[in-house]
Amino acid sequence: MEKLFLDAENSTMGRLASYAAKQALLGNEIAVLNCEKAIISGRKEDVIEDYKERRQLNTIKPTKGPFFSSHPERIMKRTIRGMLPDFRQGRGKIAWRKVRCYIGIPEEFKKEKMINLKMDTRDKKITLKELQEKM
Repeated sequence: MEKLFLDAENSTMGRLASYAAKQALLGNEIAVLNCEKAIISGRKEDVIEDYKERRQLNTIKPTKGPFFSSHPERIMKRTIRGMLPDFRQGRGKIAWRKVRCYIGIPEEFKKEKMINLKMDTRDKKITLKELQEKM
């Protein structure tokens, strides 16, 4: 199969994640670049509150999950994971191994052709980098 390079800059995180999950299920290797520039639509305050709440879910016994990272590439990868069938077995497990997420563009991928799923401009949005700084 082929290797796809997805540029997350100015792309809606959910749409990008669903596209990446679908391509991984088809057998393509996926590299999501510039994860910190992906956009979550909605009021900034609501999005920040929602993600803070998710991080606080397991404060009683932190040795067991669910664990929710504040790093942009890990948030993106977890979003893609949620759009796969059971990532622990079968097709989902095979597809999950084919997904890689990066902050910025690594040197080895600079010359590759990238796919960008740009969104329409909206007023209510926040990037993953801003979200990381607020959490």
